[in-house]
Amino acid sequence: MAAFLAAFIKRQFFTEPPKPTTSFAGKTVIVTGSNTGLGLEACRSIVQLGAKQVIIACRNIEKGKTAATEIQQSTKCSPETLQVWQLDMSSYSSVQAFAQRASSELERVDALMLNAGVMMSTFQLAEDNESTITTNVISLFLLALLMHPKLRETAKTFSTQTHITVTGSELYEMAKFKEANVPDGQIFNALADETRKDSLSDRYNVSKLLVNLIVRQIALLSPLGSSDVIVNVVAPGFCVTRLGNDNELFEKAWVKFIVRLLARKPEVGARTLVYGASAGPETHGQYLPDCKIAPLVGLAKGEAGEKLQNRVWTELRHKLEATRPGVTTLS
Repeated sequence: MAAFLAAFIKRQFFTEPPKPTTSFAGKTVIVTGSNTGLGLEACRSIVQLGAKQVIIACRNIEKGKTAATEIQQSTKCSPETLQVWQLDMSSYSSVQAFAQRASSELERVDALMLNAGVMMSTFQLAEDNESTITTNVISLFLLALLMHPKLRETAKTFSTQTHITVTGSELYEMAKFKEANVPDGQIFNALADETRKDSLSDRYNVSKLLVNLIVRQIALLSPLGSSDVIVNVVAPGFCVTRLGNDNELFEKAWVKFIVRLLARKPEVGARTLVYGASAGPETHGQYLPDCKIAPLVGLAKGEAGEKLQNRVWTELRHKLEATRPGVTTLS
């Protein structure tokens, strides 16, 4: 814990991700959770870097339109550059409808930036799991895998490499993940068990651990030689966002003080998202805190991490196939 906190404070005070400079000219990018915070700033940056089309994917269309207007006014981009599409990551049907629309209506998809997420302080179910796991993990990878064929098609048609970039967090290192101690095949059932809600304070950390494990697994199943779709995880650091709005902890005075003292501006954190969506093939399957490749640690480390990864993927695959048969076939 002490080592983590020391590294965290050093990173927040003395490290700043570089401003992105890679051109997005002619490209189409989808950003989830993009009406505010990191997602909004990522959209703004991508527009400034020349993107032809940016899809603002969010639950509330009106808030999305407000964000689009703000970006247009600040960048002077054409109104046609930005589109606002409805997407509720707590709903499997909404995710599937969004993916169907994007796959059929968009000529190309060069980057899918999976940024939407929640940090809950009370136990709630969404679909068949606790809402943090549904939103941050299951729906996230349902959308990623539904869109993977379109990204692969874009790469082939336009002789390029496309990206699926997930917003992660260094908090994965802190995950205790007591639910992993259950028998094989029971991890997600344990995470959905309300009698275990005492571990809810660890749930966000667990969700980001699962993200790293599953991205690593997808990279193994879909090598660049066959797909040209780069899949990676970025960590933007501790930033001023609306993520904590559903968490009572962020209402406490001492937490608000820490936010004012340590948190990065959304524009700074968003640089990591834009980097991930334009990074090279060496980042496939990798974890990228502050735009640098870093090895996974904690429960994701070593042989034990690989075994946990296989267990998680086996369970997630069954859940996703039950929702949409064939979705996990990446070849």
